[in-house]
Amino acid sequence: MKQYLELLQHILKNGKRRSNRTGIDTISTFGYQNRYDISEFFPLMTTKKVGFKTVMRELLWFVKGDTNIQYLVKNKCYIWNEWPFRAYMESLGHDVSTQDKIVALKEKYMNEFLDKIINDDEFAKKWGELGPVYGKQWRNFNGVDQLQEAIDTIKNSPDSRRIIVCAWNPTEVKEMAKKGLPPCHSLFQFYVDLEEKKLSCELYQRSADSFLGVPFNIASYAALTYMVAAICGLKPGEFIHTFGDLHAYVNHIDQIKEQLSRTPKQLPKLIIKRIPQKIEDFKMTDFELVGYEPEENIKATVAV
Repeated sequence: MKQYLELLQHILKNGKRRSNRTGIDTISTFGYQNRYDISEFFPLMTTKKVGFKTVMRELLWFVKGDTNIQYLVKNKCYIWNEWPFRAYMESLGHDVSTQDKIVALKEKYMNEFLDKIINDDEFAKKWGELGPVYGKQWRNFNGVDQLQEAIDTIKNSPDSRRIIVCAWNPTEVKEMAKKGLPPCHSLFQFYVDLEEKKLSCELYQRSADSFLGVPFNIASYAALTYMVAAICGLKPGEFIHTFGDLHAYVNHIDQIKEQLSRTPKQLPKLIIKRIPQKIEDFKMTDFELVGYEPEENIKATVAV
C-alpha cells in the first residue's frame, strides 16, 4: 500500500488549509489518482488495522439497498451512528454546534440511542433512517436498479463503456443531508478486460477524508469488485481511485505522521467461499481474509 502512503505525503506537501461545514479545518488538495492491482492481493491497509468485518457489513448493507442503521448497529458496525445521533440530539433541543459539544453528548447519550435503535423498531424507523443514501441509489435510482443493470451489462455486453453506478442523485441530495451525508464516493464504473477475463473498477470520490475514510473506501470497492467479478464469472483486475477534494483534517495530522513512520507489510488475500446467484444474497460467511497482520490501529475522531 505504498500508493496510499504517497497519497498522505502528497496532502502534507501540497495541501492548503480550508474551512468547511464541520468546523474542523482540513489540509486540502484537488484531483489525485491511485491504482491498486487487486488480482492477487487484497488492498487492506497494513500500516494500521482496518476492520475488515466492518467494511464488509457496510458493503453488504449498501448492496441490499438498505438505508437504516438498525442492521448495522445490530451487527456491531457503528460507522454511520454519528449523523442520525446528531439529528436526534438536535430534535431534543441539545446544542450540536461544535464537535466538542457533540462528543460530550455522545458520552452521555449514545449508548441509550443505540439501545433504542436495536430494540425499538418504531424508534429505529424514525431516527435510524439516513434517507436515500448509497444503498437506495445503487438499487433504486429513480426506479432504476443500477447495480443489477451493471451486472447484466457485464454479462451480456462486457465491452460496454456505460457500466456505471451513480450515487449522486441531485433530486435527493437534500434528503440525504438531513440525517446522513450526500455521497462522498459518488460514481463508479466497471471495465472488463476481455482477453484476461478480468474486471476492474474505477471510483470517483468527490470528497475524501484521507486518514479515516479512504482506507475503508479502498477496501470496500475492491471487495465489491471481487463480488461482481465472482457473480459474472470473471477475476478481479484493478481498483482505480480518483479523487476530487482529497484532504486531511487538522486534528488527524499527528496520526498521519505516525502512520507514515510505519513500513507496509505483505497484503492479505480475500477468498470468496460461496458465490450466490444474486449479489444481494452474499453473506459474511462467504468471505475469508487470509494473512492479514497489520500494525495496531491509530485512533482518530470523525468530523461530523
